[in-house]
Amino acid sequence: MSIKKQYLKSRPACKVTFRVPKDAANSARSINLVGDFNQWDYSATPMNQLKNGDFTAVVELKTDKPEYQFRYLIDKSTWENDWEADHYTHNGIDGDNSVIRV
Repeated sequence: MSIKKQYLKSRPACKVTFRVPKDAANSARSINLVGDFNQWDYSATPMNQLKNGDFTAVVELKTDKPEYQFRYLIDKSTWENDWEADHYTHNGIDGDNSVIRV
C-alpha cells in the first residue's frame, strides 16, 4: 500500500493519492476509501481499479486539520488499514484506524 502527498501552492490543501496494490487487494472486486474526510460514508469514495490490478483514489484534504483517520473497505465486508499510514489510533469498535497527517 502507498500514500503520496502533494501540497498545493494555490490553497491550503494536500492532494493525497491512496494506492492498494494488487497483491494486497487479494482478488478484491471493489475497495472503498472510508474516513472522517467523507464522514465515514461507505460509498462516497470508491477506488478505481487499474489495468494492473491495483486500486487507487485521490482525495484533496484541507491542511487546517492536522490529521485524518481512514480505512479501506474491501468488497463491502472486510476492513483493512494502510500499512504505510503515518500513525494508527484505536477506533473504539474493532481495532485501529489508519491516520494520515497533512
